[in-house]
Amino acid sequence: MPDSNILSVYSNKRVLITGGLGFLGSSLAHALVARGADVALLDNLAPLYGGNEFNIDTIKDQVTVTIGDIRDSGLLHKVILDCDFIFNFAAQVSHSDSATMPFEDLDINARGQLMILEACRLYNPHAKIIFPSSRLVFGRIQHTPVTEEHPTHPLGLYGVHKLTAEKYYQLYHHLYGMRTVVLRLTNPYGPRQQIKHSKYSIPGWFMRLAMEGKEISIFGEGEQKRDYIYVDDVVQSFLLVGALDITDGKVYNCGYGSSVAFKDMVTALITIVGSGNVRFVPWPSHYEKEETGSFEVDTSLLRRDTQWVPAVSLKEGLQRMCQYYIEYKNHYLFPNL
Repeated sequence: MPDSNILSVYSNKRVLITGGLGFLGSSLAHALVARGADVALLDNLAPLYGGNEFNIDTIKDQVTVTIGDIRDSGLLHKVILDCDFIFNFAAQVSHSDSATMPFEDLDINARGQLMILEACRLYNPHAKIIFPSSRLVFGRIQHTPVTEEHPTHPLGLYGVHKLTAEKYYQLYHHLYGMRTVVLRLTNPYGPRQQIKHSKYSIPGWFMRLAMEGKEISIFGEGEQKRDYIYVDDVVQSFLLVGALDITDGKVYNCGYGSSVAFKDMVTALITIVGSGNVRFVPWPSHYEKEETGSFEVDTSLLRRDTQWVPAVSLKEGLQRMCQYYIEYKNHYLFPNL
């Protein structure tokens, strides 16, 4: 396990989290406030996405919130000034919407990232910028576990634009010496995940269906495997790569490091919730074309450089998630899209 003193670097430091009212951003905000950071959040609260002011309800008096968009260059100039760390979580996060709204996805997930990098180059070149990418940059999986060197041939626009953004971050480190780092996330889940609709955050959506005693549809036979990583473990990985100089300019995989068949994840979820049922349905053609195949990540590089180790098993994580939504589900049901 990493030395806890490493994370003391955040004490009294100014930290900006874009997408800060969303699932990952707000979870990170809680951890940073607990470590004495001066935390600022930027979020546009777009209805489709996971931004939710309830996510920061217990720390709302300890953070600064700005409602705005990363594509607003004038606003960016203001919010990045004097920041020591920038965790850039603002994104278009629906894989399916990237196909139906390709230019919107390009504008947010590629151009929006470039705008932040350029603003920092001009006005705050010493800030460390941490960017969450996605396992979908790899495309069809050729071998598991997947290392950082696995070929990257995305099967959809979401993955293409995430990979493009990765290249921006690496390029700005190479050309300008900016302190950037990329974490390729597998399948994060946990409290504060949106449960309004099924466009993304599948564990959250399925938990809502199970809690309401409804049917959960699984494509094919549900044998495809995924690498699920609990939100607290994700947050710890971001804190560590942000704090350590050795991570500058690098790209890391971040996942639990073991895979679970999709149907087994759903079965575990239903067992924990105590309601819900499963129906197996044929693969829709557009989903099948973008299906990567079973995925399990190799996190050796992240572990070596940061001493990070995931601590929460899928069973324990789903139990924590279930308890959270038993208490707070009503804060996450609107709008029902």
